[in-house]
Amino acid sequence: MSEDVKSLAFSSGALALVFVGSIALSSPAAAACTGPGAPTTTQTRCIAAIPLPKPLQGYDISWVNAQRAEFYLADRSNAAIDIIDTEHLRFKRSLGQGLFRGIIFNATGTAADNAHSGPNGVVTRGRWVYTGDGDSTLKVFDLDSPAAAALKASVSTGGTTRLDEMALTNDGRLLLAANNAEDPPFATLFRVNGDDATNSVGPGSILQKTLIDSTIVPKGFGLSIEQPAWDPKTRRFYTSVPIIANNPTGCDYGQGGGGAPCSGGLLVTDPLHPKAVEGAFDPATNTGVVKLINCGPNGATTADFDVLLLGCTPANLPGSTTSTVISAKTRNQTSSEPVMPCTLAWMRSGSMRVTTATTSPPTGRQSPPDLRSVRVRSLAWST
Repeated sequence: MSEDVKSLAFSSGALALVFVGSIALSSPAAAACTGPGAPTTTQTRCIAAIPLPKPLQGYDISWVNAQRAEFYLADRSNAAIDIIDTEHLRFKRSLGQGLFRGIIFNATGTAADNAHSGPNGVVTRGRWVYTGDGDSTLKVFDLDSPAAAALKASVSTGGTTRLDEMALTNDGRLLLAANNAEDPPFATLFRVNGDDATNSVGPGSILQKTLIDSTIVPKGFGLSIEQPAWDPKTRRFYTSVPIIANNPTGCDYGQGGGGAPCSGGLLVTDPLHPKAVEGAFDPATNTGVVKLINCGPNGATTADFDVLLLGCTPANLPGSTTSTVISAKTRNQTSSEPVMPCTLAWMRSGSMRVTTATTSPPTGRQSPPDLRSVRVRSLAWST
């Protein structure tokens, strides 16, 4: 079983698993990969289409628990987390079915309301699954409990829109989650379960709610924060901020005036000393918002060599068609090769092989994720 399994594409209402590297698996439960979005390159290929309980009409983030050989999909159509057996390539079960908001439609019923639908972001460690819902709650599930008793906590972050992408520290004790659709957006730091056998997550597990200074992320313009990542060496969370004000000076973040479009930033958070409001980057504390050069990021990932890959997205910064590689230590930045809009990125530990989940052509600055394919690249970088 390759640990490079991370991303997926969809066709014909089934889940099509995309594997990276050399692998040959088959299962009577899996069908052939057909339809748009199935990659055919030698590096990345779709090997199986796995039927789900309900055809996919809406979905969000996915995750892999390599120790359990399970893949988790935030399936809004089924209002559940779908669990796929990655060894036998088959649907295993649904988690929390009916406990999530599912697909919420707008007032006219003509389109999905992405900001209030759920489930959304999902991460796992051991027996624990953490996922966000459209009502701003963090839901905690125990994979080792009976289905009817699997939900162990539902904790509100105090918003009215979805709790979205999130990241865990290496020991699974701290979790940072983003409320990307709030205005202004905010991040919430939780104390979570690690490898404990019993759940301790509840209202008292919220350590800090963090906003970004209004001079950097002004209220009233639909600005956002996106995917966080954890770097174990600098011991900081790094969160993509798609658009920030005055990057460059006088730029347009939605207020008009004819300036050039604004680039984004990278929010650096110290979980041992979290702040209610983060401002411009402070090298003395290694916290705050780093200005990015020609990048409006959504996806963010890091591994164990203090290098982050940020998926720059034309929906945030028109004309931005590359990824940015940045050192967590020095904050030196460089552009990587061109890539389609990126909403999710992942880097294998101990490797410079990067997987990015690309999206459909942008329809606006905060268009819902619509995952089409994955791309695997090797990076050469010196910090």
